Amino acid sequence: MFAAKSPLPAVGLKPVPCPQLHPRPNAAPNALPARPSIDHLMLSFIVPAYNEELELPATLEAIRAAAGAAEREYEIIVVDDASTDATPHIALAFGAKVVTVSLRHIAAVRNAGARAAHGEILFFVDADTRIAPEHVSGALRALAKGAAGGGARVEIEGEIPAWARVLVRVFSTLYFANNLGAGAFLFTTRDNFETVGRFDEQYYAGEEIYFSQVLKKIGRFQLLNQQPVLTSGRKLRMHSFRHLILRMFGIMLGGTRAVRSRAKLDLWYDGKREKKIAD
Repeated sequence: MFAAKSPLPAVGLKPVPCPQLHPRPNAAPNALPARPSIDHLMLSFIVPAYNEELELPATLEAIRAAAGAAEREYEIIVVDDASTDATPHIALAFGAKVVTVSLRHIAAVRNAGARAAHGEILFFVDADTRIAPEHVSGALRALAKGAAGGGARVEIEGEIPAWARVLVRVFSTLYFANNLGAGAFLFTTRDNFETVGRFDEQYYAGEEIYFSQVLKKIGRFQLLNQQPVLTSGRKLRMHSFRHLILRMFGIMLGGTRAVRSRAKLDLWYDGKREKKIAD
C-alpha cells in the first residue's frame, strides 16, 4: 500500500502557461546561485479547487501574505478540477499558475499540482482555508530541524450549529492526538513527497491520513504549535447532523474499502457550495 508509484499519467491535463513566479525581494540579479539548503529553496503552494469562486479570493490573499512574509521565491498553483464558475479567472487575477484537470479525485488533483510545481518545498492548502505567516515560518523551521513534513490544527471559520461545535471539538481532540495532518494544510519537501509515493490515489477521501502515516516512516511528522489554520464550516452548515453521522460511521465501519470509490463520499464530491450573500 505504501509502495512508490510511477509518475502520474498526463491524461486530463491541459497545457498551462509558464508559471508566474514571485522572486525573493532584493535578490541580487547577477549573484551566483547558493548551494541548495532549506534557507534558499523555492516554495510551492498547491491549491486544489472545484467551483471555489466564493472562497478562493480570501485563500489566495492569505497565501500571498504568508508567502511574502517568508521573503523567498514562491509560486501559487491552483489546480482547477473542471470548475464551471469563475475559479480559474480568479486564480489568474491573483497571479497564480492554473493547471486544468478533470479528475474529481482529491488525491490525484493534489498530485497533479505537485507535478506542475517548480518548488522544492511543497505546501498543500485547501481552497477554503486561510493560512498565516506563522504557518509558513513554522513549517520551514520544522523542515530545517529534520521533520519529514507536517501540518496544523484546524479551526472552523464562521457560524456553525451547536451540535457541530461539539462534533468538531471531539473529532479534533481524537484526530490530532494521533499526530495526523488535516488535508486543509500539509507541508513537506519534494524529495520526501516523491520518496513516500505522493498522495495515494487508491483513496478518494482520507488520503491525508495515509500521507501522514507514510511520512512518519521516513522522519518526524510535525504538527505546528502556531494558531490553527482557518477552514470553512460550510459542510457543517449545509448537511444535517444525521447525514454527517451516517457518513462518518459508514467510513469507520467500511474501513479503506469505503474510501476507494466516490460512492457515499458526497461530503467530498457533491459539489455543494454556499451562495454569496448580496450586499
